[in-house]
Amino acid sequence: MSRSTTDAPSLPEASPATSSTTGRASRGPKASRGLKAPRTFEQANRRLKWLMLSPALAFVGLMIVFPLIFTVNLSFTDAFGAVNADNRYIGFQNYADALSDARRFWPAAWRTVIFTVVAVTLEVVLGLALAMLMRKAFRGMRMVRTVLMIPLLATPVAIGILWLLILDPTNGIANHLLGFVGIPPQEFLGSVSQSLPTLMLIDVWQWTPMMTLLLLAGLTTLPEEPEEAARVDGATAWQRFRHIILPMLWTTLLTALVLRAVDALKTFDILYATKGAGGGSSFEVETLNVYAYGLTFDYQEYGLASAVLVLFTLFIIGVVVLLRLRSGRKSA
Repeated sequence: MSRSTTDAPSLPEASPATSSTTGRASRGPKASRGLKAPRTFEQANRRLKWLMLSPALAFVGLMIVFPLIFTVNLSFTDAFGAVNADNRYIGFQNYADALSDARRFWPAAWRTVIFTVVAVTLEVVLGLALAMLMRKAFRGMRMVRTVLMIPLLATPVAIGILWLLILDPTNGIANHLLGFVGIPPQEFLGSVSQSLPTLMLIDVWQWTPMMTLLLLAGLTTLPEEPEEAARVDGATAWQRFRHIILPMLWTTLLTALVLRAVDALKTFDILYATKGAGGGSSFEVETLNVYAYGLTFDYQEYGLASAVLVLFTLFIIGVVVLLRLRSGRKSA
């Protein structure tokens, strides 16, 4: 006799919690793999990036670290005549000799500081002024920017030779132009007292366009709303520049200042092209770069020259650190 369907045992119904747990359990491996896949891909991509960059980074690091270590090691020796000769270590004697040289080292260091401070200050002021003038579009703006780029297209050696011809005391066009306004002929680069200021002006002529373009790029990224609000409130042009534009432009300004200051500290080619070895007959434009070059290639005092270069490198690092600290305090 068949049993009624009502008498068949019924299966217990799965609760919602059990169903959801079962569903997560069945989907667990796939879901976990799906969540981990992007993270694994990012890790692999990061490893691949560093793997592809490692040869270039190793090469650049080797080109920086090896000359630095070699120069520091050479600065502690009495290397003279040849760097691969049998040299003996003399400790800090080269550093003591350099720091006690009041005839060449300290005047060269002082000229380096004067050249950098005066030239970079003029370049920043003039570059910022030109950038403010070119901030708004005007007719012929492309032509003006093209003309500004001209000093940056030539090498410093070519610029030095060009200015030697322009400033020639007898045949140069500069003295002819000065004669039209009643100024007597000047010696310019032929004078001991005028050589360094003249080279500062040449450096300003060459690198002010770069500062202008850097600061102009920074000005174009500034928001216009704060300045417009200040104009509505009746602020003058100087007040808007001093209290609104300059604070917003400070990071760009300091970055350009650091880049140009480090480059100006290392200036060599234009000094050597115009004044020759030693920075002139009386060392009137001899900076630390020119001084180290003369010790190396003219006198072959490699140990002393290496000590000067190490001191010069430490000086440049100190300048950069001070500028960065000042930037941090200004930002705070």
